[in-house]
Amino acid sequence: SSGINAEYGGTGAVLMRGAGCTINDMYDIDIDKRVARTRNRPLASGRLNLKQATAWLTIQAGLSSLILFNLNVGTIALGISSLFLVGAYPYMKRITDYPQLFLGLTFNYGALMGYCACTGTLGITPLALYAAGIGWTLVYDT
Repeated sequence: SSGINAEYGGTGAVLMRGAGCTINDMYDIDIDKRVARTRNRPLASGRLNLKQATAWLTIQAGLSSLILFNLNVGTIALGISSLFLVGAYPYMKRITDYPQLFLGLTFNYGALMGYCACTGTLGITPLALYAAGIGWTLVYDT
């Protein structure tokens, strides 16, 4: 059972990280066009349009949902609550001087979900891992 959860978790993490990147690129398309580092992203460069990005996001979210709803109730609740973070992160660059903190909260949420998927509970161990991941994100992304 834990092996299946690890497989689900890894695939779900890749899908949701990708969905987060898709959402970010959709929100930032106009900004990305004006920044040298981001102007070659698929949406900013015009290689993809918003309709195509929305279709891809729907596929990512749909596959993620199929995985999520095969996990325990606690993990499902965590997964649903993570959508706030995934959807809100791109706006944090506009309203705070610390968007990396929100990025850390978002990208490291999988530590909580993975632990809960394998054990059915949360506790100090996953919270410590989550906090360490947030700290790491602040260091590498600042």
